[in-house]
Amino acid sequence: MHTASTLARVTALAVGIAGVLAVGHVHAAAFQLKENSAKGLGRAFAGSGSAEGDASIIAVNPAGMRQLEGTQVQGDLSAISFSAKFKGNGRKATGQPQTGGDGGDAGMIAPVPAAYFHMPIGEQAHFGVSLTAPFGFKTEYDNGWVGRYSGLKTDLKAIDLGFAASYDVNPYVSFGASVFVEHLTIELSNNIDFGTALAGRVPGYTPGSADGKLTVEGDNNAVGWTVGGLFSPDENTHIGISYRSKVEHKITGGDATFNMPNDSGRTAAILAATQPGQFVSTSGKATLTLPASATFSVTHNVNDRWTVMGDVTRTAWSTAFDKVTIDYASAQADSVLEFGYRDTTFVSLGADYKLSDTVTLRGGIALDQTPTTNAHRDVRVPDTSRKWLSLGVGWTPSANLEYNFGYTHLFTSDPDVAIGPTTNNQGNSLVGKYKVRGDVLAASVNYKF
Repeated sequence: MHTASTLARVTALAVGIAGVLAVGHVHAAAFQLKENSAKGLGRAFAGSGSAEGDASIIAVNPAGMRQLEGTQVQGDLSAISFSAKFKGNGRKATGQPQTGGDGGDAGMIAPVPAAYFHMPIGEQAHFGVSLTAPFGFKTEYDNGWVGRYSGLKTDLKAIDLGFAASYDVNPYVSFGASVFVEHLTIELSNNIDFGTALAGRVPGYTPGSADGKLTVEGDNNAVGWTVGGLFSPDENTHIGISYRSKVEHKITGGDATFNMPNDSGRTAAILAATQPGQFVSTSGKATLTLPASATFSVTHNVNDRWTVMGDVTRTAWSTAFDKVTIDYASAQADSVLEFGYRDTTFVSLGADYKLSDTVTLRGGIALDQTPTTNAHRDVRVPDTSRKWLSLGVGWTPSANLEYNFGYTHLFTSDPDVAIGPTTNNQGNSLVGKYKVRGDVLAASVNYKF
């Protein structure tokens, strides 16, 4: 009865946090979110798949549940501050300077919660539940900005509810696996330059004189999996290896909404007569694949006070997120979004120092490679490679209660953007540079029953 009551409380917590995630705006300085643990954040997520005492290992490497004590719940909340400010100029299809401002700060501050439950089954098996947000991003520019034909709003959220199990072959070898259901929501919008499309053919139209808007929305549920192993050559050294599958989201019930210029219906009437079946609100479909990743993690207890750890994660963006094609149910031509992402590597080193029986200090550094390149970077995800500097502290006031706090500052370069004229932006172009900044603050509580 005690176990059933515990599981019921965890389920209620998961449902509550799922509600927060569903209405929140998840975003970060990177498309792939690692912010699932305050303890992990404090050491730049070094040891994410091998360190003991952090329930977030359920999602990263299920085999690591061997490192968790008894039945426990853990809740984490990260606050991500992301800033993206553009400086540059654009040109119309005619070559004339484009009108509009710089778009303001396209970033914002947003919460990213996570929750975990662990329960041992007998002497050698474990069961775990995790609720995380592994991918997310949002940018939103001021109306009328100079790059409005390339992007106005981009909002993507992926929420995972996972169920994990593991088995300890012996005190030194464990294997585990999890299955997760991932809910994806996406919204994309940009202006449409009907002025350029009709200039020269219809009197009164010039480039930029008749702006419409396209908004595409969709959601999907898909299933993925994670497998892993934890190997301990001795009681002080732990090596974790894990693999997370790619997740293919086939959005079949998406909505595409075309808003016409505010000109008393003149543009809409002209388009209906000259291009019937196009630029009308309709349903649509698209396939969006989120990438697979592999993590190698090592933790070593140097002595009673010092523990060092390291992580390497390789993410296979190139085979998953090269381009996205939106297929409209109307006569509208497909929209092809070219991302051209490359595979990336994340490397981190961290350490814990046990200051006393109740207080632990942490620190870490990391190199985080962006999947974007100068050739393909766009206004929707103006990302750049980062260097992490992380600090954290843990406080254990009693045997069954632990609090953790972590902070990371992201050091970034200023990425360039050069978008040439295409059919997607009606022949408009944009050239400039972004100033990108990021900070993350996180807190967690862990309770053992």
